[in-house]
Amino acid sequence: MDTTKTADPTAPEADTAEPQAVEAAEAKADLKDAPAAETEAPEAPEADLSDEDLEEELHDELDEPEQRSEGVGAAASAVVAAGLGLVALSGSWVSRVIAERQTLVGQIESVNAATTEAKIEALYGDAWHMTALVNGVLSTLALLLAVFVLARPAFGAPGRTLPTWVRAVSWAAVALGALGVLLFGLMYFDILAPLPKAA
Repeated sequence: MDTTKTADPTAPEADTAEPQAVEAAEAKADLKDAPAAETEAPEAPEADLSDEDLEEELHDELDEPEQRSEGVGAAASAVVAAGLGLVALSGSWVSRVIAERQTLVGQIESVNAATTEAKIEALYGDAWHMTALVNGVLSTLALLLAVFVLARPAFGAPGRTLPTWVRAVSWAAVALGALGVLLFGLMYFDILAPLPKAA
């Protein structure tokens, strides 16, 4: 008689064996997946800048070359204006050449002059007037250029200002130009240093 017993499939031991095997398999799978989860790349932090901030930053970067070119142009204009004002007050080569030419013309015309006053006017008066006229034009150009440099930031983007030294040079050019316009205007109309009268 065979006394070996076969395992009853409905026995409690058989019921618990299969879930234990499934749990062991899941535990192994979790252990395999754990290092991969730990080595995953961290998520990129969200950008602190909003779209408006990025737009403004990009706009500022694009405006930098324009601001530099405007600054160089304003500085060059201020220096040129101051130079023109100084040259006008000290006497330019152009005004001297024109005055000498006018003196030559006056010598030719003085031959036919009937009075002494007419001869003085032809020989000296016209040359002095031409000198005052040319230097007055240079002073006017210096004044207008300096005023343009000082007024330019008011018509540009708000908040932009000229460097201190550019404003200082521009104000110096304004002073020189205004002084030249006043001085040479008085000389041209014979209010300052009029022609001498013949006895």
